[in-house]
Amino acid sequence: MRVGIVLGSDSDLEVMLEAVKVLDALEIGSEVVVASAHRTPQRTHDYAATAHARGLGVLIGAAGGAAALPGVLAAASPLPVIGVPIASTPLGGLDALLSIAQMPKGVPVATVAIGAWGAVNAAILAAQILAVADPAVSERLAAYRRHLAAEVDERARRVAERMKARE
Repeated sequence: MRVGIVLGSDSDLEVMLEAVKVLDALEIGSEVVVASAHRTPQRTHDYAATAHARGLGVLIGAAGGAAALPGVLAAASPLPVIGVPIASTPLGGLDALLSIAQMPKGVPVATVAIGAWGAVNAAILAAQILAVADPAVSERLAAYRRHLAAEVDERARRVAERMKARE
């Protein structure tokens, strides 16, 4: 396992499975746990404090509402932490986004988009962090990006064909 994904609630799982899919595609091991910053603070602290010793290289914390989880992970671990805001309140995740982005100086948390886009970007960012010291991950990440570009090229080709057919 190289990436620890911590959910503030099991209701965050569907969104964060998008991160797991990307990590799987990049052949980067991950583990997913539920640990609430507010309801299980000791479990959260213990997980973060032992993550590096257990071989993890990056932590991803997903949380909605007050979204304290990524900050608690960052406070307890020397590892890079990426926060994924979850849209779990009537504010649509904006509250979580601001909570995660506005960390006090000295306790950084990288913050990505709200929801599934953020989950995907968190996985890619985690891979980029790991790729700095792992050429194999770097090559798989480059291949993944080439695949994304090829998908866009194919969509562009189909649109051009449709437009040409209209002439």
